[in-house]
Order: sequence, then structure tokens, then C-alpha cells
Amino acid sequence: MTDHPQSDPTSPETHFGARTVPESEKKGLVQGVFTSVASRYDLMNDLMSGGVHRFWKDAMMDWLAPRPGQVLLDVAGGTGDIAFRFLKRAPTATATICDVTTSMLEAGRGRADAESFAERLDWVAGDAMALPFRASSFDVFTIAFGIRNVTRPQEALNEAFRVLKPGGRLMVLEFSRVPNDALRRAYDAYSFNVIPGMGKLVTGDRDSYQYLVESIRKFPDQDTFASMIRTAGFERVAYRNLSLGIAALHSGWKI
Repeated sequence: MTDHPQSDPTSPETHFGARTVPESEKKGLVQGVFTSVASRYDLMNDLMSGGVHRFWKDAMMDWLAPRPGQVLLDVAGGTGDIAFRFLKRAPTATATICDVTTSMLEAGRGRADAESFAERLDWVAGDAMALPFRASSFDVFTIAFGIRNVTRPQEALNEAFRVLKPGGRLMVLEFSRVPNDALRRAYDAYSFNVIPGMGKLVTGDRDSYQYLVESIRKFPDQDTFASMIRTAGFERVAYRNLSLGIAALHSGWKI
């Protein structure tokens, strides 16, 4: 691993994939990744996972059990996959999609579902660590495959707690830690040898998908992340592994 050069040696550092970078640079680097891949993001999700990401998102909705009239905030929700599923299952519910990358929001607005849900859906550019919403504003907070890209995930969880109403629910879908050694080696071989090349072929951008693969390996394991959710103030914290731990769903309640 090669350290990224920085002018201030006392500046806090974080990871950007396998690189070490100043915290102040990560947001811009992440925005660069998602700006680059926005127009082909959904297609690449299908290709990389063989369509399995759709089943993971449906499992998220099954556990979440959306109810009519609820108010959802979906953070890092760019292209709308989670919000659209939520609104389909919950008549009269409303949703706000918040994403730090405007090109991802633009890609989401261009989808057919965005027009059909226009009266129940808002699109907002914003940072997960400093959300532009009042405290106790939402019934449900979701973030799918986004929190590992946040510079300080604990701050994003703290913000989730702040903007949720008492009785509100957090649900996070994220790539996680495969507990079986043999399966993890096979998964790593696929991830590092196939996905960046696929990204180059489909989007013309190998580096962004190399980062996305590396970022998965930097994310905390299931139990560590559950502890972070508790630290933010959530109770009744639980998780469920999906596809043998390739991804995991985390749930917590603001009580």
C-alpha cells in the first residue's frame, strides 16, 4: 500500500480503497468514482452480482416491512432502487433520496419509476455526515451499499439517529465479511480479478471498480459494525447475513 502524499502530516487520515489519504480528500475522491460510473451504475450492479443485489434489496424490504404513510430517508440512494421498492410496498408513504453525488441523483431521476412516484419523492444533494434535515423528521432511514464510502461512518450513523423520529428504524445493507475461509478466498479472487476488468469493459473505468472492491475489504465485520450502530444510540440492534455473509443487513431502532 502506498501512502497518498499530503501537505499536512498532522491531518487525520482514512482509507480510500487500499490507499491512505487525508480525510479532507476522501469525499471528493468518492464523488469522482460515482460521477464516473453513474450512467452505468445499475447495469454494473446486475453484472457484478449476477442480479443477486435485487434479491438482497428485496430482503431488505421484507425485514423492513414498509407501512402506509411512513416517511423514508434513503441516504446514498442515488439511482432510487431502495426508495422505489419502499414506495411500491407502502401506499401513501413518502421518500427523500439524499446523495452526495449529483450525477447519481440525475441518473435516478431519469428512471421510469421516478416519474411514477414524483408526487411522493424528493431528491436532495447532501452529505451523510451532515444531513440537511431537521432532527426527528423521518420514520425510516436506509442506506444500501453506501456507508462504506463515507469518510467517517460513525458520524453517518449518529446523523441517522438524529434525523429519525422516536420509534424510527435504521436499516443498512452493505457488503460484509464472509466467515468461511475457502469461500472468502474464492470471492476475493473473483472480486479482484474479474470486477475491475468488467468495469473497464462496461464503463471505461477500471480504477473506480478497483476502489469499490478494495473498499469492501476495509469495511468492519458484522459484529464490529453492529457495535457502531449501538454507539450511535440505537437499540434492538441485529443483523442478518445474505449469501453466506457476502452482504449483511443491519437493523436498529431509535427508542
